[in-house]
Amino acid sequence: MEELRQSWPRPSHPRPIVGIGAGGIVRTAHLPVYRKLGFPLAGLFDVRAPVARETARLFDVARVYETLDEACSVANAVFDVAVPCDQILEILPHLPPGSPVLIQKPLGGDLATARRIVGLCRERRLVAAVNFQLRFSPGVLALRDLIESGRLGTVVDVEVRLVVRQPWELWTFLRGAPRLEILYHSIHYLDLLRSLLGEPSGAYCRAVTHPQMPDLEDTRSTIILDYGDRIRCSLALNHTHTHGARHRTSQLKIEGTEGAAVMTLGVNLDYPNGGPDVLEVAAGAGAWEAIPLRGSWFIEAFEGPMSNLQRFVAGEDAVLRTAVDDALRTMAVVEACYESSARGATPVPAEA
Repeated sequence: MEELRQSWPRPSHPRPIVGIGAGGIVRTAHLPVYRKLGFPLAGLFDVRAPVARETARLFDVARVYETLDEACSVANAVFDVAVPCDQILEILPHLPPGSPVLIQKPLGGDLATARRIVGLCRERRLVAAVNFQLRFSPGVLALRDLIESGRLGTVVDVEVRLVVRQPWELWTFLRGAPRLEILYHSIHYLDLLRSLLGEPSGAYCRAVTHPQMPDLEDTRSTIILDYGDRIRCSLALNHTHTHGARHRTSQLKIEGTEGAAVMTLGVNLDYPNGGPDVLEVAAGAGAWEAIPLRGSWFIEAFEGPMSNLQRFVAGEDAVLRTAVDDALRTMAVVEACYESSARGATPVPAEA
C-alpha cells in the first residue's frame, strides 16, 4: 500500500513554551515530545513547587516560576496548561490577552463549564486549542488518509472495544469525581469519531460503576453514536479487567464498502508502559496487510496539538484542528452520553 501520512509538520520558528502544570502527563508525554522536536521551553509553574522543580530538573528546564502571574508574564510564549479540569477557569484569566494556549482535556467537568471556558477564551481573544492528541497519532493520521482518499470506500461500520485494566489510582484527583471514565478517558474516542465521521445526531449510553472501586464513579460504559441508517457506531469500554493479559484488547475497527482497517492502541494494554500501536488494512476481500507505523499514541501523538497550534499562530496551518469551539462539540457528545445513561433504557413491556 502506498505511503500514508503519519506525522504533523513541525513549525518553522516555534515560540517558547511556558508549562503550567508539571505533573505525570507532562513528564511522560509533553516534555519528552517537546524536547525531541527541539521546541524551546521557557519555564514551568505548578502550584506544587517541589513537583515543578523536580520536573524541571529531569528535563533540564532552566526556569521554575514562583507564581502563576510570573509564568504568564513571558512575552510571545505559547502556554501549555496541563492541570485538572476544575482549575482551567481559574488559570485562563491570568494569560495575556490574545495568547496561544493548549489546554489539557477535558474542557471542564460538564458542558455548562465548557461553555464558560469557551466564552472566556473568546472574551480574552485567546488562540485556544484542546489537547485531543489521539487525532494526531501516526496510526490515526494514516487511517484518516485511508478514509479521505476513498481507499476504504464509504464507511459503514465502526467499533471501539476496550477490555483493559486502567490504573485509576495514578490520578488521585479522580477519587470522588462525579464523572470519570467517559469524561476523562473515552472522550478521546468520542472526539476521534467526531473528527472522522462527522457529528452524530445523538447518543445512547449506559455507564456503570464497579463494586470493587467504591471511590470511583463510571469505570465502564457502552455507547452507541447515532449516525442514522448510514453507519453503525458502537463503543464497548471496560476499564476494570483484572484477569490477566490474555484477553485484553484495545481496538478501533472501521469497515467500508471497499476495505477495512483495525488499529490496536497499545498503550491501553499496559498503561503507561503499553506497547506499540498496530494498524492493519484489508482492501476488499483481500489479505490483511500490516502498515508500518513511525510511533504510537504515547507519545508521538503529542507532537500534533502543539505543532498545529504553533503553525496556526504563525500562519503555516489554515485550521486549528482542536480549537476550543470544536472541543465544545465533543463535550456536547459527552454530555449526551451521561444524560442518556441517567435516563435509563426503554422499559421492557410486561407480559400480555
